[in-house]
Order: sequence, then C-alpha cells, then structure tokens
Amino acid sequence: MSHVPPSSTSTPGTPAPAAPRLTALDATHRALGATMTDFAGWDMPLRYGSERDEHHAVRTRAGLFDLSHMGEITVSGPAAGDLLDYALVGNIGAVAVGRARYTMICREDGGILDDLIVYRLGEDTFMVVANASNAQTVLDALTARAEGFDAAVRDDRDAYALLAVQGPESPGILKSLTDADLDGLKYYAGLPGTVAGVPALIARTGYTGEDGFELFIEPRYAERLWQALTEAGEGVGLVPCGLSCRDTLRLEAGMPLYGNELSTALTPFDAGLGRVVKFEKTSNGGAFVGREALRAAAERAASAPPRKLVGLIAEGRRVPRAGYQVVADGAVVGEVTSGAPSPTLGRPIAMAYVDAAHAAPGTAGVGVDIRGSHEPYDVVALPFYKRQK
Repeated sequence: MSHVPPSSTSTPGTPAPAAPRLTALDATHRALGATMTDFAGWDMPLRYGSERDEHHAVRTRAGLFDLSHMGEITVSGPAAGDLLDYALVGNIGAVAVGRARYTMICREDGGILDDLIVYRLGEDTFMVVANASNAQTVLDALTARAEGFDAAVRDDRDAYALLAVQGPESPGILKSLTDADLDGLKYYAGLPGTVAGVPALIARTGYTGEDGFELFIEPRYAERLWQALTEAGEGVGLVPCGLSCRDTLRLEAGMPLYGNELSTALTPFDAGLGRVVKFEKTSNGGAFVGREALRAAAERAASAPPRKLVGLIAEGRRVPRAGYQVVADGAVVGEVTSGAPSPTLGRPIAMAYVDAAHAAPGTAGVGVDIRGSHEPYDVVALPFYKRQK
C-alpha cells in the first residue's frame, strides 16, 4: 500500500495520470489529519496517527473505517440467481434472503479474477461487492455473462458509501444508534435499518478478524453517520482507522488479499480455497464459467498438492515482504505473499505459498531470504489470530 506521489512532469504526448477519486468523507479525513494514499484509483486514508494504535484499538475496543472505494454491483431480475450461479463459482441461488456469501469469479481457465461478497437483498435482487482494484473487471465480466439470462447488471459504485465499525465494542456502539435486531443478525448476514436516522444496509461482515459491521448508505449521509458513530464510540475508545492497520488486521486473521494471495495465475484450489467452488449446483444444468478447468485443478490438488498457503512467524525482528523467497536446506521452497510486523503477536509475520513438503506446522529449517540473509521462521497454521467468541 505504499504510495509514491506522481511526478509533476510528464513525457510529451503521454496523457497525464487520472486524478484519484474522492470518497464522500474526503474532507473529514483531511480535517482529522489523515495521511492519504492513492489506492486502486482512490485517495484513501492510510493512517490518522499511529497505525499500531489503530490496530490495537480494533483488537481491544473499536475502529471506524471508510471503505467507500469498494465496488458495488446490483444484479436483479427473475434469473438473477441463475446468472450468478453461472458467472461465479459459488452456489449463490441457494443463499437465503438476508444472508451473504464469500465467493469468487474466475476465468474460463480457472484463474481468479476477484474474490467477492454477495448479499441477497431480495428474492430477485443481489448485491455483489468487488475489490476496488477489480470492480470494473468484475462489472464487465458479469455484464458479458448475463447474455441470455433474464437479469440486469447495474453499476452501483456511485450509489453507495461504505462505513465499517469493527472490534469488540462495535455491537454496543451500533446498538446505541439503531433499533435494528443486531443480536439476531448472524455473521455474513445483512438487514435493512436506520442508523442514527440514516437508511442503511447493516451487514455483519468485515476484514479484520473481529466482530463488526459494514454499513452501506447513500453518499450524502456519509459525514452525518461518521460523526454519529464517532460520538457514540467516544466513551469506549473508538478511533478512526486507515488502510494500513486494515492490512495488518487481515494479515493476522489469515484473510487473503487480491494481488497478493490471489491472482489470475492461481485457481481457488491453488490458493487453498477450493471450498468456495460448488460443483453440485442445480441451476444451469450445473454449468458455470471455469467449471472444467476447476474440476481438473481439484483433481490435481487431490493427487499432487500444489504449494500451500501457510503462516510464517519470525524468530528474529526482520520483516519479510511480498516477493521474498522462502528457503530450506539451501533451496527455494516458496514465496512470501504478504508480510508485516504483527502488533498483536509482537513479531514479524507473513503469509507464503510453500511446497507441500515444507507446509506442515512446525517444519524445521525454514527461512526467508531477506536481502541475502536467510532469517529463520516458524511455519504455523493460519490464521495467526482468532478472536475469542
């Protein structure tokens, strides 16, 4: 998530880079003194002060995030469920109204175009939430795959702002602002309601490993709701949080990031997420984009496991970064996909794809090549951190 400001000069004849998009909370972030960064074409808050303090706030109290860069796409119509069953790898038509499902959209060759959350808002209405960097790709793919289905695909990226309150104090904060049945709202479920008088889709989802909520609202209400949540959380230590701590939180929770752990070069089975692929769909005669390639990938994974995604914890203090080689007995056995100091564990951690022979927790002799020095690391099962229920 590092950001290098664009040069003030450009080569003659080349178009100037497009200015980053601004969320409805841009002025709020700047008033709070946020360090801003260009992320997936959006100007987003990286941190407001100490990213470590923001991280610990989410783990122990609560944090407030602006996630308005995410890409919302509405799919509606009598065949909306059938379309999503065909276009995505999951069994989306079986999702109950008011529930959500983590899934993926793949190419015909099985490569992952993006990982998604799909909310079923009504019998014939779904909201697909894509990563900001892939939103246009997902929109284009869904639009192309909709041909022949009685369903419409609509770009709703400008229709929503998205706020998230995450952490153990988040239920209490939200309860003080809404009469929605939060106690009855399960993980990966959503319900319409009002929060501080603002109409919202209240979803019990998140990317931090903590309990929390994501609030989809109209952009015109974003500042009002941010302020209401800030005031409601003052007494329990809620703080505004940026993308930097969001990254360390999801890393500790073992959650994949597209472009790091997921890419078009990998199938869900290569990424250890074959469970999201549902071959037993009943709609469309069981057909979906990538089915044959994914069936072959499943068979390969069963007979000769590919590299596995594992956790690595440093024995020392040096921090691994994406792209660093994982080594054992003088040979390269894998590659780091994400790495950072872990505020919760107090040691550097990483996720890495490693050969199956070196993937078992406790495997001895594994290290990371950090600028020519082979630093020792412990192989562990993911996630690094799991909250107490």
